[in-house]
Amino acid sequence: MPQDYRRTPEAVSRLTPQQYRVTQEDATEPAFRNQYWNNHEPGIYVDVVSGQPLFASTDKYDSRSGWPSFTRPIEPDAVTEKVDRTLWMKRTEVRSSGEDRHLGHVFDDGPAEAGGLRYCMNSAAMRFVPASQLAAEGGHFRRGGIEWSERLARRSVADQFDRSEQSQ
Repeated sequence: MPQDYRRTPEAVSRLTPQQYRVTQEDATEPAFRNQYWNNHEPGIYVDVVSGQPLFASTDKYDSRSGWPSFTRPIEPDAVTEKVDRTLWMKRTEVRSSGEDRHLGHVFDDGPAEAGGLRYCMNSAAMRFVPASQLAAEGGHFRRGGIEWSERLARRSVADQFDRSEQSQ
């Protein structure tokens, strides 16, 4: 990953109590009582502390879990996975690769046609950037807002094409 995403004391000081618990103490927010579980706007989700792009709205779906769920990260190297043995079970934790920040968990019960994975994330670990604001925040991402906007548009068109072929 070319960009070096790091937290700053200022970014951590701006976190809400819930964001702090999730990102700094590996907590989980309540289902259905979080900011993005029902968000259907086009855009990307970034690490709330470092701004690292994590997930795209084109890969978001309603898993009926009460948390924002995605079929894949925005880039393969955007997240890392590690074994989580809390809650008396074995799960796979998902962390941001740039800042090693707790995001949520990945499960193998996602849509089969999209690879079968469900990245079940905490809204409190992310900030949503609407597609209409990607170009304006391009300098922040240092990969170019236009690039992300175009990538989202291409994936959206490709996804629509794939769905129409599957329904025939």
